[in-house]
Amino acid sequence: MSEEVIYETADEAGAYDTTEGKVYNLSGGDWDEVEGDEGIAQRVVVNMGPQHPSTHGVLRLILELDGENVTQARSGIGYLHTGIEKNMEFRTWTQGVTYVTRMDYLAPIFNETAYCLGVEKLLGITDQIPDRATVIRVMLMELNRISSHLVCLATGGMELGALTAMTFGFREREYVLDVLETVTGLRMNHAFIRPGGLAQDLPDGAEQQVADLVKYLRKRLPDTSNLLVDNSIWVARTEGVGYLDLTGCIALGMTGPVLRSTGYPWDLRKMAPYCGYEDYEFEVVTQTSCDAYGRFLIRLGEMQQSLNIVEQCLDKLRPGPVMVEDKKIAWPAQLAIGSDGMGNSLEHIRHIMGQSMEALIHHFKLVTEGFRVPAGQAYVSIEAPRGELGVHIVSDGGTRPYRVHFRDPSFNNLQAVPAMSEGGQVADVVAAVASIDPVMGGVDR
Repeated sequence: MSEEVIYETADEAGAYDTTEGKVYNLSGGDWDEVEGDEGIAQRVVVNMGPQHPSTHGVLRLILELDGENVTQARSGIGYLHTGIEKNMEFRTWTQGVTYVTRMDYLAPIFNETAYCLGVEKLLGITDQIPDRATVIRVMLMELNRISSHLVCLATGGMELGALTAMTFGFREREYVLDVLETVTGLRMNHAFIRPGGLAQDLPDGAEQQVADLVKYLRKRLPDTSNLLVDNSIWVARTEGVGYLDLTGCIALGMTGPVLRSTGYPWDLRKMAPYCGYEDYEFEVVTQTSCDAYGRFLIRLGEMQQSLNIVEQCLDKLRPGPVMVEDKKIAWPAQLAIGSDGMGNSLEHIRHIMGQSMEALIHHFKLVTEGFRVPAGQAYVSIEAPRGELGVHIVSDGGTRPYRVHFRDPSFNNLQAVPAMSEGGQVADVVAAVASIDPVMGGVDR
């Protein structure tokens, strides 16, 4: 039986021959005008996007359909390209934090931490980072992991018709973002993790607010699981959908919940600890179903494990500095949150403007020129909500990066869209993409 590929476009109706057969360009009501021999199999190529499939960003999916069945699927990216990596070559090492935090905008703390760990590795000060700063980094990352997973579950539920799950997810996320705003001054794109430590210490009352948040989430997070776990409709939409086994994950470089849904407990917090994760007690959540339902269960479990880690962080917090002692790296020197946002503390301004000319000169040079990083290169990877987030940093010995490149898990995980979608139905494509949880800000950079 011969085949014809039918591309739906806004062009005038017409036909032309290709190596795959005759192609018809259709618009509006021209479908019935297509003439062909009886028995010809018609395949339609349609664009899903580049709006927001599963509301995960500007992703374009090119689907070839045979009726409701997907015979071919491809991902089209690049619609959110910001040039972040290139722009960083023209900014100081500290200013780079303001750029990287905007890549995966649902997990900004992870972008900042990975980048700063890489800079600190090149500087050779990894062991000099104050313990309090490291504990706060872990606490903020785990809170950010919870908020990111909540968006995944909320948007995935909304796209599959579970609107109540969407309400639950965004309701809980608001409380997490309130805490992040208290600590950093912003709900997203914090630029709070800095090379050498943190921008500032926790404000008064922040620890109690985090403790109250943990109690609140312990009570409210089960709402989502009570609604969807073993729910016959939810299981029918997700069980066996987006299937990808361990062999496929390894071949495609998959990490995060997608890889752990095959039963393989790969988590960099355990396999290659950083930021003192080896001192925290938590479990790596896995499933063996290799499908969208298993990834849903993994994210539910990981949020509970993150709460366990946050509680341990509160127990580990001890008074102390939050920035490395070397004043030639510690920028900015002193910050405070005032009525107009975050800025230099009044005490520091009085010191550099009215008491010490040397302090003023040093502050000016550190802010405008920045510190120098020894020539070399480093790679650092951490466990982000979507998988392994790696950063490769190259320095030529100057005050700006020579090259910064990120291995964003969303970019690698999108390679699995064809394997997960082909052979299934159109409705299952959205469920498969939602289970990958890609964020296009991290893909395009």
